[in-house]
Parts: sequence; C-alpha cells; structure tokens
Amino acid sequence: MHQFVEAAPGVRLWTEQRGPADAPPLLLIMGAQASGLGWPDPLVDMLAARHRVIRYDHRDTGRSAWSFDERPYRIADLAHDVIAVLDGLGIHRAHIVGMSLGGMLAQMTLADHPDRLISASLIGTSALSTTPYTLPDGVELPADELPGISPEVLELWSRPVEDHGLEAELDRRIAHWRVLAGDQLPFDADYFRALERRIIEHTGHYRTSDAPARADHSGMLRTDRLAKNEVPTLVVSAPAEPVFPPPHPHHVAQAINGARLVEIPGMGHALPPAVLAPLADAILTHTGMCQTTPAA
Repeated sequence: MHQFVEAAPGVRLWTEQRGPADAPPLLLIMGAQASGLGWPDPLVDMLAARHRVIRYDHRDTGRSAWSFDERPYRIADLAHDVIAVLDGLGIHRAHIVGMSLGGMLAQMTLADHPDRLISASLIGTSALSTTPYTLPDGVELPADELPGISPEVLELWSRPVEDHGLEAELDRRIAHWRVLAGDQLPFDADYFRALERRIIEHTGHYRTSDAPARADHSGMLRTDRLAKNEVPTLVVSAPAEPVFPPPHPHHVAQAINGARLVEIPGMGHALPPAVLAPLADAILTHTGMCQTTPAA
C-alpha cells in the first residue's frame, strides 16, 4: 500500500507498507540520496513475515518532494521526518532500522523520541557521540581518530555527476555499488543494475540530488542522551565496510547504552543477496526479543 504523508508545509513523503496491518510496525530508514526502494524487496518481504514494514523516500529522492533548492533543510529535519512518517501513518510506537545516514537519523530518534520506539537496529553508520572508543586492551581512542572513509569511495564521490544518458548513469551507479559492497563477497552487477533501474522507474527520472551534502549538518551529536539510552538497540557490524569501517560499529555499540553487536559475514556498505537472509534473521531476532505494543 502506497501513501503520501506531510512532513512539512509543501513537503510530501512517499511511503509504502507491506505485511499484516496488525503486526508490530517496523520502519526502514535509508541512507543519503537513497530512495526507500534501496531496501531490496526480498529483505522487505522477509521482515514483513512478522512486521508491518514501512519504507519511505527521503526528501529529494524517489517520489517524495524534491524541495531542497526552494526550501533548504537541515539533516536534523530528516530526523524529524522519521516521526512525521509515523504520525502520518497513525503509528504510535515502532521498531526502526536505519542504514548509513539512516542509522544517524535513527540515533537522533533514539535520543529525542525514545517513547516512540520499540527497538532500533543500526547498519553501516557512525556514532553521533564524542565518547572515546575503548580498544580491547583498555586504551581509549578519541572518536575523531577512528578510521575514515576509504580512498576509493572518496575518489568516486569527488567525481562530478554528468548526464550521458540512462545506461551511462546505470553504469556509474553500478561502479559506485561495486566499491561500496567491499571485497569479501562476489559482486553481482546485474542484481544492482536491476535494483537501480527499478529505482529510476519508481522515481520517474535518473537525476540525483546532492542535498544531503549541502544540508546543514550541525546539531547532530547526541552523546549524553545515547549514553543514557533505554531502547533495545542492535548494531550490525560489516567487516568489509568501506565508509564506516571497523571499529566504527563497535564504537556505536559502546556509545549507545545497552546496545548489542552482531556481525554479518562479508557485508560491506551495500545490501547484496548474500547478506539479506542473515541480516533479516538478525533484525527479526532482535525485534522478537523486544516487547511490542499495538501500532496505534
């Protein structure tokens, strides 16, 4: 079922729901520049076996409002959109799963609206915390000294996006996914090409937006509130992660009170077929351990 919700005056967000309407709701929050369809259908269907699963398009992606040029917003406003989606769908409390920037938006929601959450699962993200990372030998490493984004990813991100037609744009996106996926699992170019072609068909064009890079990133840290977190939180560790490489997941788990860590073998900063079943199992095990309440 598709539905638009109002996130702000003149800003509509596209949403989709799958699974039983009376099942515990689970909201999927994608990363920067990524449509909600970036959550692959097989993963959504696995989660929908036990949940009312919601995915949505961020502003300036998919079928949601492409509004940044007329109405600039902060990254923090995208965190407000998480609550706007729940409100628009009449959901009082939900499980949330956030990936990459979506994992940061999930952390902000954890800190600012814990009463709206049943649980949280964080994938491929960085801690919104200045808490040092404690190494196994007890030595503390300042948060700003954790490993940075891989040079290969940075080089890709530095290239200008030029319009050379649909197939060239698909080629560019596949090259991007090849680097993001890491080097521990075979790369299936056809799978990602089909995924991106579907996203383009869903969106209605193949333009991309650099709004997340231009948006105001201030006010995102939640150090103290995350340290006092009481919402059951799962952190997914991806050993082939090139954007927030280990030990970033371990730092996230240390910075968020009560968080537990699960590793998905071979996973990078992508959702290829090989990781979908173990990822779904990890999320469903986590949500199954948490007390649930009616959706509204």
